[in-house]
Amino acid sequence: MTTPAHMYSDLTGDQLAGLVPELLLSGQLIDRSGMAHLIGAFGRETMARVAVEEWMAASPVYTHRMRTALGIDGNGVEDMFKCLQLDIGAPPQFMDFRYEVTDHDHGAFVLDHCGALMDVEPLGDEYVTAMCHDIEDPTFDATAIATNRRARIRPIHRPPRRPADRHPHCAWTVTIEPDRDELPLPPDAELMFTTRAAQVGLVPIDATADDGLVDYRGALVADLQFAEWSASALARIAEEVALQHQLLALGFWLSVRRYAESVEQATEIFRKQFTGIAGLAADRLRAELRLGTDAQALAQVVNLIPVLGPGRYTGVEAAVDADEVIVEIPADSAAHADGGWITLLDTDHVEPLQAIGVAVDPRWSVVAAEQTGEGLTVRFGLGTEAQKESGEVAIARFSSGADFTFTDRGRSIPITPLTTTGGV
Repeated sequence: MTTPAHMYSDLTGDQLAGLVPELLLSGQLIDRSGMAHLIGAFGRETMARVAVEEWMAASPVYTHRMRTALGIDGNGVEDMFKCLQLDIGAPPQFMDFRYEVTDHDHGAFVLDHCGALMDVEPLGDEYVTAMCHDIEDPTFDATAIATNRRARIRPIHRPPRRPADRHPHCAWTVTIEPDRDELPLPPDAELMFTTRAAQVGLVPIDATADDGLVDYRGALVADLQFAEWSASALARIAEEVALQHQLLALGFWLSVRRYAESVEQATEIFRKQFTGIAGLAADRLRAELRLGTDAQALAQVVNLIPVLGPGRYTGVEAAVDADEVIVEIPADSAAHADGGWITLLDTDHVEPLQAIGVAVDPRWSVVAAEQTGEGLTVRFGLGTEAQKESGEVAIARFSSGADFTFTDRGRSIPITPLTTTGGV
């Protein structure tokens, strides 16, 4: 076998700077993959409840992790906004947050562009209200409490848009009141903090690196430019964002089981979500890294795709063997212990892996899968006939994020507080 394809820490700083926004967008698109299947099974109202529950379970946990990793150790509005910039719920440009800081305890933001709104607006006002009211209200606060449990995020205006072309798409205030009751940690988040995903150690950041930023202790900036960060910090951010995928998936699984008629129905929906985002993420990742379609390209996509990572959590590793690709999925990983996406893969169910292969080249297919006590070994072969993209991936492509293009917005510009009053 040849040397395994690159992991995040093996990429260059330039490669990582382009990849991190892609990973953040991929995390946002998980819901585009999963929610359509929930609507088909349970209807709009249950879909909204699952969306609320999955994000409230996951976001306090992964926000806490990112704060720790990047030294975001304050408890003010500015610190909260820093976390949002590194959250799969708010990928840059696709969810184009514009921040304003008044002081430590007060701020605001608008969305100049909301890709999620663009996806649901054609479905009608009921779906828009479900997302922009029913889902956003509790999940925004769940994200805020990872920074300060006395923080509240409240709307100034939000969709359904009146008039229909209203811009910005929505506007919100953020306040912290010292005498306000603290919001409790959601019960599902308490459970999520006990998972291996919440506790797994990832690649450490080299605090002595001189090729860019190594933490986010400085000023909040507009249009966070990842090209200004060190390769070491970017590798850690990439791993954390991949872990955000896993935590959101665990939250989804926890919630879906409450509403499913059986474990079998819940598993089927969970596998469809996994398959859809796997194919879509693989397609965009390959394009971002300008990879080809050969075995080395497929192995690299498998090793970098966030739905199978980060490697320190899942243990997944791909390597090239002659003209084929071998994927090893160990049975004793932290990801297996948590019971997430990885546990859906077995000799009879390799649909997510097949979706990744087709995204690299439609001629790639899984030709063998063997289960042993050590785990699952999957072999890809390159055939002569193109395989059809799965219906799950086609559904995920409904999102405008499938074809979204990031643009270069220049250097990061510090956001200056309007006043110097407020808490410290």
